[in-house]
Amino acid sequence: MKLLHVDGSILGDHSVSRAVSAAIVAHLKAGVPALAVTYRDVAAQPIPHLSGAYLAGQQPNATNTSDIQNDVELGRTVLSEFLAADIVVIGAPLYNFTISSQLKAWIDRILVAGQTFKYTEKGAVGLVPEKRVIVAVARGGLYGEGSPSAKVEHAETYLRVVLGFIGVTNPEFVIAEGIALGPEAREKALAGALEAAGKIPPA
Repeated sequence: MKLLHVDGSILGDHSVSRAVSAAIVAHLKAGVPALAVTYRDVAAQPIPHLSGAYLAGQQPNATNTSDIQNDVELGRTVLSEFLAADIVVIGAPLYNFTISSQLKAWIDRILVAGQTFKYTEKGAVGLVPEKRVIVAVARGGLYGEGSPSAKVEHAETYLRVVLGFIGVTNPEFVIAEGIALGPEAREKALAGALEAAGKIPPA
């Protein structure tokens, strides 16, 4: 069984989403010691954002510069990592109401027609419904259901839409929120999320 671990926070060791995603992976690994883990840090090693040159470079018989060819190969590698994984764990911080641009760049490389979804006469159909996805979300404020700010939360909501589009209709979320409301609030939010991470059903 294979697990892909993706972190999108720019905060390094100070990141709550990284701490929680790492705890999730460690918990799953403890339950399945043979679990093979691939790690991709899209903040430390950013994936270029989509460009017209990249899209054109994927066409048959395209004549690419070395930069574009490297980008095309990276895109193929990122997609292959995702397709090969039975479980995907994502660290997703909330920045300015949505996910980090680095994580969005990764998502743009895994939403590929004919690979993770296809269009039909009845609309789009996801092609990876068997994949298990667990997301660690960290939010500075309070955006949970019923809160005044819930309507402007576009990280968890966006990821639910994106994952549903490719067939993952039941993603699992571990959320730490209120981490910017003071040291005590941060400690409480992190502790609660780490506890939840330890209760995730085994792989």
